[in-house]
Amino acid sequence: MTPVEYVARRAFMRACEMRKGISITVTAGDRVRLDAIIGDRNSPQKHVWRARIVLLTVDGNGTNTITRAVGKDKTSVWRWQERFMHEGIAGFIRDKTRPSRIAPLPAKTVDRVVALTNQAPPHEATHWSAPAMAEAVGISPSSVRRIWMGQGLQPHRMRAFKISNDPKFADKLKDVVGLYVDPPAHAVVLSIDEKSQIQALDRTQPGLPMKKGRCATMTHDCKRNGTTTRFAALDILEGKVIGRCMQRHRHQEFIRFLNAVEREMPADKAVHVVLDNYATHKHPKVIAWLQRHQRFTFHFTPTSCSWANAVEGLFAKLTRQRLKRGVFTSIVALQAAINRFIAQTNDQAKPFVWIKSADAILAAVHRGRQALEALHSWRFPRAVALKPTCAAVESEHLNLPHRLSRGWRGPVKWHVGDSCHRKHHVDSEDSDVVILDPYAGGKLPVYILEQTMTTILIIVVVILLFGGGGYYGFRRRW
Repeated sequence: MTPVEYVARRAFMRACEMRKGISITVTAGDRVRLDAIIGDRNSPQKHVWRARIVLLTVDGNGTNTITRAVGKDKTSVWRWQERFMHEGIAGFIRDKTRPSRIAPLPAKTVDRVVALTNQAPPHEATHWSAPAMAEAVGISPSSVRRIWMGQGLQPHRMRAFKISNDPKFADKLKDVVGLYVDPPAHAVVLSIDEKSQIQALDRTQPGLPMKKGRCATMTHDCKRNGTTTRFAALDILEGKVIGRCMQRHRHQEFIRFLNAVEREMPADKAVHVVLDNYATHKHPKVIAWLQRHQRFTFHFTPTSCSWANAVEGLFAKLTRQRLKRGVFTSIVALQAAINRFIAQTNDQAKPFVWIKSADAILAAVHRGRQALEALHSWRFPRAVALKPTCAAVESEHLNLPHRLSRGWRGPVKWHVGDSCHRKHHVDSEDSDVVILDPYAGGKLPVYILEQTMTTILIIVVVILLFGGGGYYGFRRRW
């Protein structure tokens, strides 16, 4: 027997020691990859000894030799030989999924957690917490969190919203959205608003900087160094901002800001202004200014819809990025920081893009109304349009919300349908009609009560001063 035949016979005999039904074939590319896995110091050890099992098997070593070389039992050797035979190198690099040692929660338990989450908790709390839910259901808090995460439930969070009751909501919304989506030609569209009561806050102690494992610190109390009001006008087409800081936010300051905006607008273009229903914007002197500047047109957003005013996004960005963590030792420092932020915004100006269509918004509002009415039996009131018929009042450019906020109770006749009434009276079967009357909502009873209490107080003071001996008796008693 030649030496070559002897080596071949020995290799055959060793191969016969493998488990029956296992036949391994390693190509040149597979051997290179296996040698690379064994030689790489960053390879996981389990991948290393699995690769050695394959190479030792190909080299003709028997099961006993392989177990002694890699330090594993026969079952492991046979398992990875079979795995490589069926799936190749990818088979022993990726482990198969094993069942959890803890049985999954029953579907009834998951359904119960979801059902309880949508209900008010029995204890004195506004919402469920993970420990409270775990105690009520009899599972661990981590299991409750996994269920909430899987179902997309977040009972600890709350979002604020309000559906507008404006009777002309659809018309106003389509008007404003139309200006954003398709602005008129040869015109400038501005979104104007004011951010009032911006506080110049200084911390009582210096904070600590951020480092590994610890966030930056800031004292919970602060020192207030005054306030300012920021007027801003956002150009929808160019994305630039015209801003002014003023001490107050009355109609006088608003008119001054409008004059500043008017000076910076091109003389040959019309100006369309989107603004909210703040009483300052509807002041009689503001209306008079608007009549003197015919190229300006005001477009008011629906009530309770400040989100429809594009400049509100700028104010949110200003608060989040510059004011919330800012430290200001004076109003001058606060105003300088705001001006620098606006200047940086103008340097990086981008056109404002409105994505949502008016029809999509109206459909969402309709779904919200239906959901509220279905869950809470709530009916949204429909406001009746009332207008003053007194010529003297009309000549004063009456603004009812502004006057009512100042306690106005003027004798104005209000027109409902075809009849004039001094008192609020509507011949309607609907119980959800709102009457915009100065005397409605308890104004007149409150007025009578105030006058009565004032009279009683005057009588008591007179009795105390002059009763039982007059002025000299009062001096002797005291």
